[in-house]
Amino acid sequence: MSDIIEIEQHWDIHYRHPAGETGSEFFRGLREKRVLGRRCPECRRVLVPPRGFCDRCFAATGEWVPVGPDGVLEAFTIVAQKFTGMPDPPYVVAYARLRDADTALVNYLRGLDLSDIPAAANRLAVGLPVRVAFTERPEGRMTDFWFELAAP
Repeated sequence: MSDIIEIEQHWDIHYRHPAGETGSEFFRGLREKRVLGRRCPECRRVLVPPRGFCDRCFAATGEWVPVGPDGVLEAFTIVAQKFTGMPDPPYVVAYARLRDADTALVNYLRGLDLSDIPAAANRLAVGLPVRVAFTERPEGRMTDFWFELAAP
């Protein structure tokens, strides 16, 4: 077998797309400092981020459900490598399942001292309590909120 050829490319694309009915309502909720999910009428799960259709039952969702602001850490990673368009490292990307939600939502986890990454990693664990914190003037974007560790 011959060596695999690698092709280096650079993509820099500006793209604008509609958020759709479900996404638009979710982002309007963020403007009001609320995180919203959507309930599946079949399995009754509350999906966050909301989806128009349940990924388990394939039923159209409909009922809007406010979730959080508290929840639990489901997964996390501490990013130490610089990526274009992302904050300067280190930072934490976390999945949290908010109160009354059945699925996890991804965002940054802030407020943790990351000057010693191994020590910070030892302070994090699946199941730790978190809460949603909002920027002072939300605009209806994912960057309007983040997670913080909450007192147990």
